[in-house]
Amino acid sequence: MAHPDRSALLSAALSAAERGWPVIPLWPGRKIPNLHSERACHHTGDCAGGHRTWEQRATTDPARIERCWAAGAFNVGIATGPAGLVVVDLDTVKATDIKGPPDGVTTFQALCERNGQPVPTTRTIRTASGGHHLYFTAPPGIRLGNTAGTLAPHVDTRAWGGQVVAPGSETPQGPYTVLCDVEPTNLPEWLQKALTAPQRAVVGPIRPTPPRNAPRLASVVLDREVSAVAGASEGGRNAELLRAVRAVGRFVAWGDLDRAAVEEAFQAGGESAGLPASECRATIRSALDWSIRTARPRETA
Repeated sequence: MAHPDRSALLSAALSAAERGWPVIPLWPGRKIPNLHSERACHHTGDCAGGHRTWEQRATTDPARIERCWAAGAFNVGIATGPAGLVVVDLDTVKATDIKGPPDGVTTFQALCERNGQPVPTTRTIRTASGGHHLYFTAPPGIRLGNTAGTLAPHVDTRAWGGQVVAPGSETPQGPYTVLCDVEPTNLPEWLQKALTAPQRAVVGPIRPTPPRNAPRLASVVLDREVSAVAGASEGGRNAELLRAVRAVGRFVAWGDLDRAAVEEAFQAGGESAGLPASECRATIRSALDWSIRTARPRETA
């Protein structure tokens, strides 16, 4: 795949900044911030007074943006929280997903119908995988975070602690393009209430499951834990990844799940939450090794 050239990506970054949306560079052809972590911080430049996170370093300054994109053909990330945005991410069905729920566009349409509301007309981006990003203006006085599957299956949200890939960027799956070029509308009140309401547990009490049903249970647990990682907030993402992988690891030890498939699913979830790819790989490998080494036999678990 030929990535967009620097001038096109610079134009995309400046376009977002002109709207007042702070941007960050993402690795070329990827969705991960290309900024140093706290562990690698030298406490110079922007970080002279202490490490500044990617969200704090996001900028609308044209001069800084031009200097950054002069150094590489970086994809463009929009820091949704500082931008005053809530982006509803309608995801596609992936190979690692359990069979059942349709894609995010379909489930969001059904969610709107259940609430007696039309599908909102707002700025809409087609993602590289074929999903949709719906841009909304965040409600004043309320600090919303990220969610994963809270509203409906395959429907996530990005606000404070999150970022979305701007149109003009491209990954191996394809480009991010504008589907509906209008200004973001205000987050509908019914969506705001759904995102701020106390969340009820979506599963009942855990009951013993016969061994013949274990693969189905394993798939459900994997899907749930990967979603939890993808929606983790900054500051606890690596700990959440470690916990989630360990929760799934017993199914790998029992032969219900393929290790490579589990690693791939959690890698995607961790990177979606903003963790560096190398950090994801190391944590996943360590957690699975521990789980396989310490897992009790199925009949005694």
